[in-house]
Amino acid sequence: MASLTFWLRPAFTLQVANRFQRVAGFDRAMALASAALTALIPCAILIGSLLSHVGNSDLADRIVNRYGLTGGGASAVKDVLATTDTAGTGGDVFSLAFLVISLLSFSRSVQRLFERTWDLRPLSVRNTRNGLAWIAGLLAYVAANGWLHALIETGRGDVAASIVCAPLTGIFFVWGGWVLSAKRIPWRDLLPFGSVITGVSAGGSIVAALYLPRLFDSYADRYGSIGAVFAMLSALFCAMVALVAAAALGHEIRDELARIQRGERPPDDEVRRQWRELRAQGAARWRTAREQHPGPRLRHRGNGNGNGNGNEPHPDNGPNAD
Repeated sequence: MASLTFWLRPAFTLQVANRFQRVAGFDRAMALASAALTALIPCAILIGSLLSHVGNSDLADRIVNRYGLTGGGASAVKDVLATTDTAGTGGDVFSLAFLVISLLSFSRSVQRLFERTWDLRPLSVRNTRNGLAWIAGLLAYVAANGWLHALIETGRGDVAASIVCAPLTGIFFVWGGWVLSAKRIPWRDLLPFGSVITGVSAGGSIVAALYLPRLFDSYADRYGSIGAVFAMLSALFCAMVALVAAAALGHEIRDELARIQRGERPPDDEVRRQWRELRAQGAARWRTAREQHPGPRLRHRGNGNGNGNGNEPHPDNGPNAD
């Protein structure tokens, strides 16, 4: 309990919030979600085409079965990820080039997240080689994640699969931060971020498995096939907000641990004082809000004999009053 109170103390929470604000958290999350969507759809179509040539499995069907999509949501996903065999070699080359460009754009968006969060000088396209290495790792991570989910799938929610895959997610993002920063962030400094993203991934995967079917059905019924794209963007935005918040929290935990190692840990009475001040401020604001916006006064004062409309005559003003 004391450890939880220490890490949730107001000063540390404010540091995390300031870090999130410094990286423009919501704007960064939207940029990441847009870049991820631009890379996700062509990549999914390409993978679906490969799967259809090597076997009878279909990527759209796998997604539908994994998340339990039905009705309009299932139809929208199949329409968006539909593949045809009419494309020629030129189209294949163009599609592959577009896929590589979109994946590199996504890798640079993630790269900027690490650079902004850890206050590093931006490298932009000069880090393309590391970006390509990260893309290869991303494809391997997605393949391993999908294989593990298919191997130990236990039903809607996939709790067991999500828990098993969570450490893999933490390892991938620690390695990814080290690679995309051009090894300027030591992997040990990324371990707190990896621990946070592991927990976020486990919980987020379970929530997504339970909530995504409703989200897809709602958007598909309202917008048709394009609703699947809107649903994907909404889900990706929520995931990227969690990613940016995890990066900010991981950075501040790393800094806090470094201060503790230097003997700069705040004393317990300082932590208790911060909590007392927070409670006092909250109580004062509550009293001020109650005084400025009082609740509705009791207007109906029935005395048992009146009509309850608040207009009963006063006993001293009645017809028998002296």
